[in-house]
Amino acid sequence: MKYTILFVDDEPRILDALKIALRKDPYEILTAESGKEGLEILAQQPVDVIVSDEQMPGMSGSVFLGLVREKYPDTIRIILTGQASLDAAIRAINEGEVYRFLTKPCNPVDLSFTIHNALQMKALVQESAKLLTRTRGQKALLDDLEMEHPGMTDVKRDASGAILLEEEDIDIDHLLEEIRSELAPSPVNK
Repeated sequence: MKYTILFVDDEPRILDALKIALRKDPYEILTAESGKEGLEILAQQPVDVIVSDEQMPGMSGSVFLGLVREKYPDTIRIILTGQASLDAAIRAINEGEVYRFLTKPCNPVDLSFTIHNALQMKALVQESAKLLTRTRGQKALLDDLEMEHPGMTDVKRDASGAILLEEEDIDIDHLLEEIRSELAPSPVNK
């Protein structure tokens, strides 16, 4: 999967330098010279990570990333600024919920590493969401089975953790068949 990175800075030479710094990384690199232009790009295509300057005419990076947070919450947001101040950092964190706050000049290796880590975090969050959905589905299935077979989820275990079953309480073959039928995909009508 090729990730998309958007750099937003009002200085074209900075944008060129960022593209050159990451030319060997496997990313699609997009650039915008203002927050407004960045929002136009986001409206046209998904972006995985945004690296934005803070001090820009018309719209600060904090305001821009705050709008991105509202409209595109899954996009990772990073500030890269030459005007590092505590106020700017607090504003970026509060308004844009930024992942990292970097200062110019930024070592290209540090920038690449930060983007790589941001993408790893994004992948972990997405995988976590998938697992949560799957777990909720499994819990719903167990709840349904418990309603049909009260006491079924009250499980006794031996010292090794193996489940102990009493044959007279549960017809294992019948139960397994019910579980298989619940998990089997439904036939598609043609």
